[in-house]
Amino acid sequence: MELLLLILGALLILFGFIGSFLPVVPGLPISLLGILIMQWTITPFSSAFIWGWAIAIVLFSVLDNFIPAWTSQKTGGTRYGFWGSLIGMLVGIGFPPIGFIIGPLTGAFLGEMMGGQGQEQALKAAWGSFLGFMAATGIKVMAALILCWYYGTELIRWVVGAF
Repeated sequence: MELLLLILGALLILFGFIGSFLPVVPGLPISLLGILIMQWTITPFSSAFIWGWAIAIVLFSVLDNFIPAWTSQKTGGTRYGFWGSLIGMLVGIGFPPIGFIIGPLTGAFLGEMMGGQGQEQALKAAWGSFLGFMAATGIKVMAALILCWYYGTELIRWVVGAF
């Protein structure tokens, strides 16, 4: 039973990592669920570790929504660019890996143009929204990689200890 739960936890960790790239999938909470399954199964982590990551994931989730809007606003963008960037990312999912880059940038630009911005201002705001989106995604990916690392090292310890 332990092995099945650890495999489920590993799948959640991997799905959470993939979800850290996608705006519609809550990657970090899914990764934390994988860590919690490991915790309930073989108890390798301290409660401070678990609570620290839970708080960090809440913070990263807030930043994930705040950073793109903030960088877009700082470069003169509007909510049209923000929503355009999000829609562009969703469309870009169908064209990996370049779609992850071109989609949000194009979407933000088109959103700003539809919102009445001039071409130069729309490009500036789109670039700001894109940079914010990439920064927020980078934070999530790094956190997901760290959770993968912790899960993997504890899983290896458990396997080695079993033999």
